[in-house]
Amino acid sequence: MNINGKEKLVVEVVGAHNLMPKDGEGSSSPFVEVEFENQRQKTQVKYRDLNPVWNEKLVFPVNDVADLPYRTIEVNVFNEKRSNNSRNFLGKVRVSGSSIAREGEEIAQLYTLDKRSLFSHVRGEITLKLYLSTKEEVKQVINNGGGSGGPMVSKKNKKFQHQQQQGMMTNMAVQQQLSQENKLHLQNHIHGNNNKPVEPGPGDIKPVVITTGPSPAVPPLNAGVPGGVGGVYSGGQGEYSLKETSPHLGGGPLNKDKTSSTYDLVEQMQYLYVRVVKAREISVFGGVGGPGELVAEVKLGNFRGITKRVSLINAAEWDQVFAFSKDCIQSSVVEIFVKESNKDDFLGRVWFDLNEVPKRVPPDSQLAPQWYRMEDKKGEKSKGGEVMVAIWFGTQADEAFAEAWHSKAANVHTDGLCSIKSKVYLSPKLWYLRVNVIEAQDVILGEKGSSMMRYPELFAKVQVGNQVLRTRIAGPLGNKNLSNPVWNEDLLFVVAEPFEDYVLISVEDHIAPNRDEVVGRVLLSVTSIERRLDEKPVTSRWFNLDIHFNNQNDSSKAVMRFASRIHLRASLDGGYHVLDEATMYSSDVRPTAKQLWKPHIGVLEVGVLGATNLVPVKIKEGKGGSTDAYCVAKYGHKWVRTRTVVDSLSPKWNEQYTWEVFDPCTVITIGVFDNARVDKNTAVAATTRDSRIGKVRIRLSTLESDRVYTHAYPLLMLHPSGVKKMGELHLAVRFSCANMVNVLHMYSMPLLPKMHYVHPLSVNQLDSLRYQAMNVVASRLARAEPPLGRDVVEYMLDHDSHMWSMRKSKANFFRLTNILAWFVAMSRFLESLRNWHKPVYSALFTVVFMIFVLVPELIIPCVAHLGRCGALAI
Repeated sequence: MNINGKEKLVVEVVGAHNLMPKDGEGSSSPFVEVEFENQRQKTQVKYRDLNPVWNEKLVFPVNDVADLPYRTIEVNVFNEKRSNNSRNFLGKVRVSGSSIAREGEEIAQLYTLDKRSLFSHVRGEITLKLYLSTKEEVKQVINNGGGSGGPMVSKKNKKFQHQQQQGMMTNMAVQQQLSQENKLHLQNHIHGNNNKPVEPGPGDIKPVVITTGPSPAVPPLNAGVPGGVGGVYSGGQGEYSLKETSPHLGGGPLNKDKTSSTYDLVEQMQYLYVRVVKAREISVFGGVGGPGELVAEVKLGNFRGITKRVSLINAAEWDQVFAFSKDCIQSSVVEIFVKESNKDDFLGRVWFDLNEVPKRVPPDSQLAPQWYRMEDKKGEKSKGGEVMVAIWFGTQADEAFAEAWHSKAANVHTDGLCSIKSKVYLSPKLWYLRVNVIEAQDVILGEKGSSMMRYPELFAKVQVGNQVLRTRIAGPLGNKNLSNPVWNEDLLFVVAEPFEDYVLISVEDHIAPNRDEVVGRVLLSVTSIERRLDEKPVTSRWFNLDIHFNNQNDSSKAVMRFASRIHLRASLDGGYHVLDEATMYSSDVRPTAKQLWKPHIGVLEVGVLGATNLVPVKIKEGKGGSTDAYCVAKYGHKWVRTRTVVDSLSPKWNEQYTWEVFDPCTVITIGVFDNARVDKNTAVAATTRDSRIGKVRIRLSTLESDRVYTHAYPLLMLHPSGVKKMGELHLAVRFSCANMVNVLHMYSMPLLPKMHYVHPLSVNQLDSLRYQAMNVVASRLARAEPPLGRDVVEYMLDHDSHMWSMRKSKANFFRLTNILAWFVAMSRFLESLRNWHKPVYSALFTVVFMIFVLVPELIIPCVAHLGRCGALAI
């Protein structure tokens, strides 16, 4: 078979990065083996290199190019063990044939190495180029069945390959030298010492070379990088590192106006605002027969904005604002048409020259709208009616910005316009409701016959909204009657202001495994429960149990000679902080009661600038992959949501928000989501959850006061295949404090309020209460307009942080291994002493042991001296 005229598959193995050491000495000698259609080829071995660079091309013949999309290319990385001619597995990559490009269109792609089995220890990445070529020659193919059956290679081809291999080895030597120089250059920047270069070790991480020429100069790292929380790394170079940016905050140094003091953490964005208020005299001069529905249309170049439909009785009133980005303006004239909602012809028209439009800068008052005479289709102004309009140039600092219809949202359906606007949400104030169920008296059992044959199993069940807790079954007491059970248990619930819930306490008898009978109950309003701010218990009260709730119309049972009672102590505990976030990522640690709050110590300002290189999360008709991204930031009780930038993988928000800071040891969380409610299919959009793109956490204690941090934070998501970068979020952050003494004083205070230490809650209680608090917050924020979805709240509050995962289990396993490594090392050392593998140490140990046997008085002083030296060393 003549294979030289057909297309060949070229697998160019560029290099690998951060491989797992497998030779027992902290390094590996890796090589790559590629398998395709029962053919295998491998690269050269790079001895003792965890970041090898090969730049080798492995060429395979392709029998049928049409069948290639249904084939896979398997790439395995091994470590060569020279001692016994074996190999260790370092990772694998399986590439689909559908992703193979044509020659000239190939690009280097970075693949994360996968495991071969569940217990494989694998790390690192490999860079490959895969493409089809008709020029490359097949060098060497090893079949699974042996050497026979492979393609024949002529002597001329062998000579050509020998020359090519020599040239390749020369290029590889130059490439390795360039890579080594780049690595030294990178380390010089990191350590800040250009005079004394640091020699790289075998385990150092160097950048993967994906080009055939020298790599560009690596910029120096910037000190004082905030973040480092929740998967955001604050140092190092690479795909997951922070990058410092230089945006033109506040419009730049040459564009200082009155808004620079308020919106100085975002880039100024210029907008043309058109406010259409109302129209009059349309029915008389417009020729509309009777009352109808009118709309106003604002046209600027290719952008059209249409108002809502209003009925025409005396005057049509819309009062809507349209915002056109100055970057998208392609016309010098803006036109406003008034027309009937079901017709294309307009009833009146007015236009404005953009060169004559004034500029408004807050805090100036809003521009007053004016009546303008419109012209009809014939150009006559006597029959077109009048329209009230205000038009001006402004920035995103304008009051009309949040409620305006934006030109980039032209394809959003009317019902989805509300969901793309920026909003501020306030989560409700949460309280811990403590119900201490003490005892009950004179409980009348429901089934008389069965109660005489068995011991009653009485318990109390308390329900608050969707939260249900129950006590244990009351046990027998020598001095108590069977109808007087004693529990004395505390049950904790989460309630939110304003209090709308009721507390239902019921006493039930466990009759059968799946049958409980209510023997009495009482209903309390949460608003009637006493509030407490300290550890002093509130006064307990007796409540009568309602035993006739099933037959309320039976008048014969209305008169009771005695009543069953239950003894309760209920209180709203305001001395605790209700945790709705993980403690390590908490954004607020204040107690619930406002009387216990201390003055704020500073102000946190965040400018949400934009995002870049977002991964498409949806497919739009005729447009391919797209993303409708928005940001949500949460700190304390204040949630903010930016507007949705429609159909953009590099959105620009440039919105600035402010929070009061009460404790520096807190974290702000910013998440990026894809808006699923902008779809024209409203039925689908209503049931679709907003997709998660990633989130960033910034710890305030890492920020210097009054310093502006501008960085691009990587958005990371954990997928079953590993960590994936979804894009970068650009933020400008500033923490300002008036008195540094107050900030330092907060570091000397406990993290949580006093009640958490006086009457601590168990770990199980905190987990259960945190889940209930998250449900309460999600239900309240879902009642806002537009609602903040439950999926967003769960992601921001780490709803699934308590769930088991293999990643966490492996991390905990390695931590435990590091703890036990000292004991293992000591046991090995003692074993070597016992077997005289180290004669010098064994001899010294024998001498010391004989001294302690002969002079036992030295044992205690020596042990005490060693302990003291260890304490001083620590």
